[in-house]
Amino acid sequence: MQVRRPFAAVLAVGTLLLASACAGDNLSNGKSGSSPSDSASSGSADKGAVHIAGQNFPEAQLVAAMYDELLTKAGYDTDVKLVDSRDVYMKTFPGAVDVVPEYVGGILDYLNTTQNGAKAKPITTSDAQASIEAGKSLLSEQGITLLDPSQATDTNAFFVSKDYASSENVSTLSDLKGKSVVLAAAPDCEGRQDCEGGLSGAYGIDVTKVLPLGYASDQTYQSVLKGESQLGETSTTDGTLESQGLVLLDDDKHIQPAQNLVPAVSSDFLAAHPDVAGTLNGLMAALTTEKLTQLNGEVTVDRKTPADVADEFLTQAGLV
Repeated sequence: MQVRRPFAAVLAVGTLLLASACAGDNLSNGKSGSSPSDSASSGSADKGAVHIAGQNFPEAQLVAAMYDELLTKAGYDTDVKLVDSRDVYMKTFPGAVDVVPEYVGGILDYLNTTQNGAKAKPITTSDAQASIEAGKSLLSEQGITLLDPSQATDTNAFFVSKDYASSENVSTLSDLKGKSVVLAAAPDCEGRQDCEGGLSGAYGIDVTKVLPLGYASDQTYQSVLKGESQLGETSTTDGTLESQGLVLLDDDKHIQPAQNLVPAVSSDFLAAHPDVAGTLNGLMAALTTEKLTQLNGEVTVDRKTPADVADEFLTQAGLV
């Protein structure tokens, strides 16, 4: 019988900390006892190992948990490792990593700048399919295949405290033009056009320092609330801001590319295991932005574990 790895147990701690940037390079790889998908997967044929990687923030934990359960049910022996930022797992993807829950603009912009230089002309737009088409050669060179993008999308976003928004009279990122701010964000934010680079270049914000406290992490929230930083990085599907006294600023210059959820798979692995495409494409078809926002709230506000929320959704959607 296929046995699930201890994904839920380890992620429960990470989720309660809201994906702390101190999570390290990976999660436990040991086996655990039964889980909701064990009985469903017990009759599946053993298709070998699949190594899943991703970023360590609540939404990424949730989607990785969905991949984990679906691929376990499909007969694979899953291994999940979540890390602080994209550049960490991309060093071994493809290779030691087979599958990654990704975002269209995120992975394409990463490949574009790493292959063509930090000042490479952007290839992504607000259109997911057009962006994927423009990035075909980059994906092929890297040995990565993007499966069907979901209609569910989640772009980077930036927030301030309610007090700061009121005292400085800001509601959009353009309102910060010429202001000096400290930015709390993901470790790879500096220079990126969808993060510090775009805030400085497109918006003319004087970002005096980037604190690498994590994407939508508790440290980032607390840094802004305590006034250590004025601006924090999160996502457009973050359902925790209002309850914390934080305000999302409108990206009125639209610096964010299409960030539809999309499975990124090693092309060699996919050629050897073509059934993975149908399994993960079914998930992408079932997700919407509204549903994703709701599920994120169950993890970050209701404090359910990503594995439990994933299982409830997959069951209700008829995917397990």
